[in-house]
Amino acid sequence: MAVYTLPELPYDYAALEPVINPQIIELHHDKHHAAYVKGANDTLEQLAEARDKEQWGSINGLEKNLAFHLSGHILHSIYWHNMTGDGGGEPLEKDGVGELADAIAESFGSFAGFKAQLTKAAATTQGSGWGVLAYEPLSGRLIVEQVYDHQGNVGQGSTPILVFDAWEHAFYLQYKNQKVDFIDAMWAVVNWQDVAKRYAAAKERGDSLLLKP
Repeated sequence: MAVYTLPELPYDYAALEPVINPQIIELHHDKHHAAYVKGANDTLEQLAEARDKEQWGSINGLEKNLAFHLSGHILHSIYWHNMTGDGGGEPLEKDGVGELADAIAESFGSFAGFKAQLTKAAATTQGSGWGVLAYEPLSGRLIVEQVYDHQGNVGQGSTPILVFDAWEHAFYLQYKNQKVDFIDAMWAVVNWQDVAKRYAAAKERGDSLLLKP
């Protein structure tokens, strides 16, 4: 059976300073992300055991656990590549990401409008969650989603292309309880090249991700 593995970071622990300090990156990747990978694999084993024994008393909890851990693994895998020490600003045509810039302007009216919406969505998540920019294949537009935990409150079929982690473990050691300060600082490390590649890939797939007759 295929298992999930923890991806290596695309940079060293200190690469995102001063926005995110090395201690947070190390703990976040090596402990928290690793726990989601292990949780997903453990849940798959438990589901296999339930099938073998035809014992379904724990099915609700197991399915919820799988969604939680697998979504956590996926979002974190995107998160690391969404950031770079040479990032920030906004996507511009001169930087080779004009298609993404046009899509943001078309979907949100302006980059400023998009930035404000994603900032508010991430900073006001109740408890733990994410702010997510996603490609929605039915309309072909970009949308912002406010994700609770890792998997709740999302549009089925949408593809995340830029994610802001708003869980406390992503910022508390450095920003204490000032989540909004962390989200504001995150804009300085956004890797628009990575976001643009994810947008192009999602757009190319279009609504083929959804079932057709």
